[in-house]
Amino acid sequence: MPLRKILVPIRELSESGKLSGLLLLLATVVSLLVSNSVLGPNYLHFWETPLGWAPLQKTLAHWVDDGLMVVFFFSVGLEIKREVLYGELTDVRQALLPILAAVGGVAVPAGIYLAFNAGTATGHGWAVPTATDIAFSLGILSLLGEKVPPGLRVFLTALAIIDDLIAVLIIALFYTQGLDLTYLLAAGGIMAVLVLLNRLRVTWLPLYFLLGLALWFFVLKSGIHATIAGVLLALTIPTDAIEKLEAALHKPISYLILPVFALANTAIVVSAGAVSELLSPLGLGVALGLLLGKPLGIFGATWLTVKAGISALPERVTWFKMLGLGLTAGIGFTMAIFIANLSFHDPGRVDVAKLAVILGSLLAALAGLFVLHLADKADDSEAPVGPTESEIEV
Repeated sequence: MPLRKILVPIRELSESGKLSGLLLLLATVVSLLVSNSVLGPNYLHFWETPLGWAPLQKTLAHWVDDGLMVVFFFSVGLEIKREVLYGELTDVRQALLPILAAVGGVAVPAGIYLAFNAGTATGHGWAVPTATDIAFSLGILSLLGEKVPPGLRVFLTALAIIDDLIAVLIIALFYTQGLDLTYLLAAGGIMAVLVLLNRLRVTWLPLYFLLGLALWFFVLKSGIHATIAGVLLALTIPTDAIEKLEAALHKPISYLILPVFALANTAIVVSAGAVSELLSPLGLGVALGLLLGKPLGIFGATWLTVKAGISALPERVTWFKMLGLGLTAGIGFTMAIFIANLSFHDPGRVDVAKLAVILGSLLAALAGLFVLHLADKADDSEAPVGPTESEIEV
């Protein structure tokens, strides 16, 4: 009976989508606490443990970023393909609203960051505040339950998927260092074989995964970030297998891969110097990019798109709720921390960027919850009391 009292709430949290976000939050808090305790030096050393052998010897933290996270990006690729084929992004006109909102939600945070850092040694980190963490953002919406109209949740999902696609392109185009043509050509050859298998309607998934492993190796050695291989492989997976794979990967990614990523990437010693650096151009650029840039970019692009008559707001979604959604999209976390790792070589700058991501994401989450709660209250106060004219029988 006591065990049942523990398991039932956990199952309810899992079914509501809240558990994955809570696990990420818990992993972050645990990692920060351990890093700043007497166990800190051993904990930091643990993530620097070398594993593997030449030509694949990396630290444990690098294996998480270059290995485990490939599975996460593979699921992102599957989601993008599904949405384009028969989801929210199938109809171009319907897809334009989240597409343009996502573009605005990338451009404005990048602009805010560059306003603080352009022309400096930290300017290369402009992409850190441009990403939205779909797990955390949807988790925040789920806390409000039925107060959030379905149209708002669908809009945020589509926006976050497009946001992830933009992040993948940014990583491929701007965070690739020193291309090796031989490995790049080998990766291109593997990709061509995968596309051919898809066109020939080959459905044996082990063959795709075996070739995908080779694709990952060649992409990794080519100088392009290894996670791109996960997205490329996903785009060649037979359509009939997409939903089955997404369902199979959901729990391992939500309850293992992303929490482990959070543990490995928030192992930060929070010194007085690091906290003071949150007010540096780097810290302010990241935190304000997420907290202000995301809602300004998303809300502004949505407003212009609707006013131009290109698209309409989703059903039961008000401008007040759209502002709350924009704030919620400022939760960068997973992808933002990932890009921070790619942006800087100096560990001190990486730590400052990560702390700023955590702070900006936390403030964005709280502000989003507050605005969406007020928006729901405003809707309730405007709702008609008693029967409407159409409900009164003459």
